[in-house]
Amino acid sequence: MDLNTVEEIRDARVPAPWRPGDAWLGGGTFLFSEPQPHLRRLVDLSRTGWTPARTRRDGSLELAATCTIATLSRFAKELDVPAAPLFEQCCRAFLASFKIWNMATVGGNLCNALPAGPMISLTAALDGTCLLLAQDGTRRRVPVTGFVTGAGRKDLAEGELLRSVTLPSRALGCRTAFRQASLYGLGRSAVLVIGTADPVDGSVAVTVTASTVRPVRLRFASAPTAGALRDALGAAVADDVWWDDIHGLPAWRRHMTFRLAEEIRRELAEGAR
Repeated sequence: MDLNTVEEIRDARVPAPWRPGDAWLGGGTFLFSEPQPHLRRLVDLSRTGWTPARTRRDGSLELAATCTIATLSRFAKELDVPAAPLFEQCCRAFLASFKIWNMATVGGNLCNALPAGPMISLTAALDGTCLLLAQDGTRRRVPVTGFVTGAGRKDLAEGELLRSVTLPSRALGCRTAFRQASLYGLGRSAVLVIGTADPVDGSVAVTVTASTVRPVRLRFASAPTAGALRDALGAAVADDVWWDDIHGLPAWRRHMTFRLAEEIRRELAEGAR
């Protein structure tokens, strides 16, 4: 897609006042996928030199917004934590070509805020926190579950930048269970449910994405019963939160979410024995 309204590409390392028509350019897989007639200037992040993924001294994992899916996949293969398999499962949920894998970024996936965004699924399930940088240098941190507020909507002010997402060491130490459903074999995720079990205190969390317009995360002090899980899901997801598009009707998404959540509950319960 030629963005013929763009008049300039600016290096993000060189400060300049933000103006109407500006947009951050990460991998560009969304920007260049469809017309963007409102854009006049792209602020290129590709030369910032941010370390794509790094383990911090406290055991947490920091993912730069510019970390590509291919880089994350390679990094996770060397990650020696119980939650490591979840990274590859979510990377594979892209169902994208190697060309997209090598350009699409973690930050771009979150900022697009599409229900089927698998980096939203990954980071929400692992208690991720977004670091946001404002134009005046102000920093703030927002949980991923609060950053994505709806389909295509996020808690991001004009000119604000998603710098990174941090996953705490405690979440990385959890056992995980993953389920995904689509209307067809190689289709976009219509339902994606992730369960985590904390070995420290026995708590369990179930995170629902793709079937809902925003991430829904349920926490239980201990492994829930089937009834408790069903009741919690029913109470947490209102009728207007189920996503409705050509990839699945709300009623079907709701049914599959409840079904996969129960499968996850059983898998985590069996693993605890």
